[in-house]
Amino acid sequence: MTESYPIGPLSSPHIAAAGSDSTRLRGEVSSSRDSAPSLDIGHLLDHGPWTVLQKIVVFIAALSIIMDGFDGQLIGFAVPVLIKEWGVTRGDFAPALAAGLIGMGIGSAFAGLLADRFGRRGAVIVSVMVFGLATFCIGFAANLWHIGALRFIAGLGIGGALPSSTTVAAEFTPARRRTLAITATIVCVPLGGMLAGLFASVVLPNLGWRALFFLGGTLAVLLGFLLLLILPETPRFLVRRRARWAELRRLVGRMSRPVTADVVFTDLGEQRIEKREGFLALFERGRARDTIALWCAFFLNLLAVYSAFTWLPTMLTSEGLDVAIAGAGLTAYNFGGVLGALTCAMAITRYGSRWPLLLCSLLGAATALYLTRVNIALEASILIAGFGVQGFFANAVQSTMYAVCAYVYPTSVRATGTASALAFGRLGAILSAFAGAAVITVGGKDGYLLMLGVAMIGLTLSLAVVGRHIPARKT
Repeated sequence: MTESYPIGPLSSPHIAAAGSDSTRLRGEVSSSRDSAPSLDIGHLLDHGPWTVLQKIVVFIAALSIIMDGFDGQLIGFAVPVLIKEWGVTRGDFAPALAAGLIGMGIGSAFAGLLADRFGRRGAVIVSVMVFGLATFCIGFAANLWHIGALRFIAGLGIGGALPSSTTVAAEFTPARRRTLAITATIVCVPLGGMLAGLFASVVLPNLGWRALFFLGGTLAVLLGFLLLLILPETPRFLVRRRARWAELRRLVGRMSRPVTADVVFTDLGEQRIEKREGFLALFERGRARDTIALWCAFFLNLLAVYSAFTWLPTMLTSEGLDVAIAGAGLTAYNFGGVLGALTCAMAITRYGSRWPLLLCSLLGAATALYLTRVNIALEASILIAGFGVQGFFANAVQSTMYAVCAYVYPTSVRATGTASALAFGRLGAILSAFAGAAVITVGGKDGYLLMLGVAMIGLTLSLAVVGRHIPARKT
């Protein structure tokens, strides 16, 4: 579901003294008789106030992630209708769905390169525009090849939007509030999916599946234009491009820190970051066990989560439920995911990560296996509520495993470790496109739920193998 890793380190120590003893050491601006005043952007962002402008930026970054989750899950609600209208099978649809997931993986991989070269602002705007326009064009699709190609293009934007927007949110938030801001933005993915479910429940019965994509794509494109008008570039990107310091001075002024025209901008904390180690460092110094266990955990968790995102409404309609009721199953799953992510994040802060994650993954497995006993014809409401509970546990683990990666790996390999775990997890998401179609065809509801249950049991075992869990807070 969620895939979040800020581009570059985000901490800066207080500015060191420069020049004479009369240098100002209030943490941000320093000057001496022989040099121009300087401003440490890193310290300003990490330890300064959280101004109205910064809060607005975090809010619109969150909006882009909501739209990411919204457009990304529209296809799941449309698949049952398309299968019936076009007379195709679930297996016929699998390659088209996999194409979108492959696009997401590529988009995630290249988002950092785009953001580092052209700016975080550009990466967010391009990502939103790409998935918005591609989603809109799906409304014109005449066959599965068209849908597959357009889903691949949309996936590039959907995959790139989350890391880029999360980076913007992180780089505009003080260190003391950064964890809360990042967690809030990650939760926006299932929130967007939940809104997509409510949207689809109104649009599909009245306007049809084409309108679903026309309207969903239009909303994303309009958000892209809004971002173009009001989203600023991040100070940490601007400080590295002297030609854009005039833009940085104006931005700092809007953040309630007016500076003179001769100020020299620095980011001392970034300059002290150690050189990053290579990929093989993930398997050195006792990290091999944790690396392999985290790869397996991401693979199994994304297999379960994307099986729901992609196939849950289809599975429910194959069991005889109305399309609107089937869509309510995925909406409940996403609603549970929002609550689960927030609850698990708070639990980890107090109790550490081992037992909350193990408990959530184990209860997710138990829920899926229990639902195999529910008679869908007589207890549809219980089944829908059960998927809300399953979404609570599955998404609770998915949203918080990134924090475990950040703890397991030191700064020198943190980005590499997190990205590799996510890349391995993407293979599980791609597999879900084919596995979901197969198990629904062969085993129906029970086969589908059994797959979810087995994946969550494997997730439990993988997380149990991880040795470096986040410790409990000392009281």
